[in-house]
Amino acid sequence: MTARTAAETSIDWNALLAPYRKPELWRSVYQLVNTAVPFAAVWLLMLWSLDVGYWLTLLLAVPAALLVVRMFMFQHDCGHGAFFRSQRANNLVGSVIGVLTLVPYAYWRKTHAMHHATSGNLDLRGFGDIDTLTVREYLSRSWIKRLLYRLYRNGLVMLLVGPAFQFIIKHRYPADIPRSWKREWASVHWTNVGLLAVLAVAWLTVGLDRFLLVQLPIVLLSGSIGVFLFYVQHQYEDTYWRYREAWNYYAAGLEGASHLLVPKVLQWFTANIGLHHIHHVSSRIPNYHLQRCYDENPELHDVTKLTLGTSVKTLWLTLWDEEEGRLVGFRDLPAIRRRLEQGGTEGAAVGPTKPEAVPRSWR
Repeated sequence: MTARTAAETSIDWNALLAPYRKPELWRSVYQLVNTAVPFAAVWLLMLWSLDVGYWLTLLLAVPAALLVVRMFMFQHDCGHGAFFRSQRANNLVGSVIGVLTLVPYAYWRKTHAMHHATSGNLDLRGFGDIDTLTVREYLSRSWIKRLLYRLYRNGLVMLLVGPAFQFIIKHRYPADIPRSWKREWASVHWTNVGLLAVLAVAWLTVGLDRFLLVQLPIVLLSGSIGVFLFYVQHQYEDTYWRYREAWNYYAAGLEGASHLLVPKVLQWFTANIGLHHIHHVSSRIPNYHLQRCYDENPELHDVTKLTLGTSVKTLWLTLWDEEEGRLVGFRDLPAIRRRLEQGGTEGAAVGPTKPEAVPRSWR
């Protein structure tokens, strides 16, 4: 039975996936140790390499950044209550890791929960997502707003400028969240306090300049890797976008989150996050149970699969074509304009609409 057939027959996904949701304390602790210890070793090696040549420091930044990505995946599991059975343990470990990853734990946990609750819902785009416009929305905007959107969706901006801004600047003061989010603002402030403490210790020991020469390449590279992983696992041609009345949580998980196939070594560094469709169907499954869950349930096999090679091509997909039910690129706009005009629609003047028929929807 395929995943889509299973959804159409109203399979009980909660019952099917429940056995995989139980965290194992020894495995979680072991993951923390087998990641934190190598990271500390590589970091010290990078510090030593400053006296050899900065080229070596930058080479060592690659495994260090990948280890930070892996640590973030543990923070991610903590945010879903999936790393430990104790929520207090999840919150404590997630908050500590947040200082390393520059991601305030409670702030990220809430916005990411909103992403899971609304992923693929055209009526509820906002927190925790890559901003995506429909073709009609884009065509209805002024030229300056179109230009800004093009810049935002440019691959270089998305993977280089965007992560640096997001992790170094925006997370220090996320002005887009309401002041009523007391717990989330507290996590932002306490993370900043933790970062100031780290900088103070660095200044008194190895020196602030040497610390930044080591840490900045790690931050920039790990941020780019993290954004790329998040981007490609939702932004591909046959992904899932529906308006509220046609939206379905399980369909959004199975159709709107890909299975990213990567070499085993990268699967270890990314803590199985490539099995993203399973994570979206059941976010409380710990990362170390995702592969077994996939292997034992053929219902989860018939989903969009991407490789590192094919995932790069998704960077050119920028707009949701409602009529075709697929993501398209800016290069496709001339043909889409002609299609809209032939259909009696003034493409550049129309606003967002809700089409009567939504392709591939599971109602």
